[in-house]
Amino acid sequence: MIESTSLLSSLNPISPVKTRAYAMPDASGHFGIYGGKFVPETLIKNAADLEAEYTAAKQDRVFWSDFYDLLKNYVGRPTPLTFAKRLTTELGGAKIYLKREDLNHTGAHKINNAIGQVLLANRMGKRRIIAETGAGQHGVATATVCALFGLQCIVYMGEEDMARQAPNVARMKLLGAEVRPVGNGSRTLKDATSEAIRDWVTNPDDTFYIIGSVVGMHPYPMMVRDFQSVIGRETREQFLEAEGRLPDVIIACVGGGSNAIGMFHPFLEDVLEHTSGETRGEKKLRLIGVEAAGEGLDKRHAATLTKGRPGVLHGAMMYLLQDADGQIDLAHSISAGLDYPGVGPEHSHLKDLGLVEYTSATDSEALHALKHLARTEGIICALETAHAVHIAIQEAMRLQGSQTIVINVSGRGDKDLATIMEHIDL
Repeated sequence: MIESTSLLSSLNPISPVKTRAYAMPDASGHFGIYGGKFVPETLIKNAADLEAEYTAAKQDRVFWSDFYDLLKNYVGRPTPLTFAKRLTTELGGAKIYLKREDLNHTGAHKINNAIGQVLLANRMGKRRIIAETGAGQHGVATATVCALFGLQCIVYMGEEDMARQAPNVARMKLLGAEVRPVGNGSRTLKDATSEAIRDWVTNPDDTFYIIGSVVGMHPYPMMVRDFQSVIGRETREQFLEAEGRLPDVIIACVGGGSNAIGMFHPFLEDVLEHTSGETRGEKKLRLIGVEAAGEGLDKRHAATLTKGRPGVLHGAMMYLLQDADGQIDLAHSISAGLDYPGVGPEHSHLKDLGLVEYTSATDSEALHALKHLARTEGIICALETAHAVHIAIQEAMRLQGSQTIVINVSGRGDKDLATIMEHIDL
C-alpha cells in the first residue's frame, strides 16, 4: 500500500521535490545531453547569480513557507481532482479524473511558477521584470505577480498571438504591464522569447527574466519544474485518497512543457521503480505527453519530440523542429501555447530514456475533444489541454473500467473562445 503524505508535513527546506532514483539535472545543468547554458557572455554572470540565489532559496524554509502560503491564500491551491463521471460513463472504459489547474487564480498553471520566480526576484532586489508569452497565460500570471509586488512588468508577445489572444492582452494591460508586440519571424512564442532574451542582454543588472516554461538556460528548466511540481504532488495525494492507489495513466499537453513536467516529475520514481523491477506489487504507471500535430505530422505542426532532432535554442540543448541545415522550422498549432519549435530539455531526456510516452493530436482532434468535454462535464478547457483530452478519450475507450486516467487540465478556455468559434459549429 502506498502511503499518502500531506504537502504541508512534507515541506522540505532543502528541496521542494523528493526523488531518490531521479535527480536530474547534473551540476552543469544537463539532463543527459540536454540543457546547459548556451548564452551570450553578458548573461553568464546573471545565470551564475540566479543559480546561486535559487540554491540558497532551496535551503530556506522561509522561502518555501512564503511560496506555499501564496499558493494557498492567493492562487487558491490545492486545485481539485474532479472525477469526470459523465465522460467516463459515455466512453465506457477507464475512469477519468481531471486535475483542475484551470481553477487557479488567472486561470492556468502558469501562476505557480510566476509566484516562485517573483519571490526570487524580490530576494535579489530586481525591480524590473520581463517575460515572454504565447497564449498569454504566462504573461497574465507575470503581470499579476508584478502588480502584487509593485514591480515594473514588460511582456513580449508575438503579433499573431496578440491577435488571437486579445482578452489576455487586455488583462495584462489592465494589470499594469507593458505588452511589447514582436513582428519579426513567425510573430509567435519563439520570436517573443528571442526578444525577451535580447532585452535581458541589454539590461542585465536591474532586470529579472521570468521564463514561463521548462526551457532556457540552466537553472530555469530545473527551477520552473520545481515550482510546477506542486501539481503532481497534489495529484498524488488526492488520487491516493480517492482510489487508494496510483493512477494507471497520467496525460498532459506539451508545448515548452511546464504543466506536463510539473505533473509528471513527482511520479517519475514510480515509473523508474517499475522499469528496474522494484514494483512492490503496483501496476505500471504510464505518463503520456501530448504535442500539437497541427494540420498533420506531414504538414504544419509543432510536434517537436515526435518529428524533431537535438539542437540548441534559447540557451539550451533540446529537441527542435529544424531543417537539414539546422535552421529552426516554423511551428504551427491552433493553440498559441503549444506553438513552439522546441521543448524542455528534461522532456527531451525523458523521451530518450523511454520513461514518458510522447504522442500528438491535430487541431481538429483537439477542437472535437474540447467540445466533447464541455458538453459532458460543463468544463471549457484551454485549446492546449484539449490535445491531452483527445488522447485521454482514445486511451479510455481502449482500457478497462477498472483502470484510471488523470488529465492535467492546464487552463481554462476563455482566452480561446474567438478561435474556437471560428472552427466549431455551435
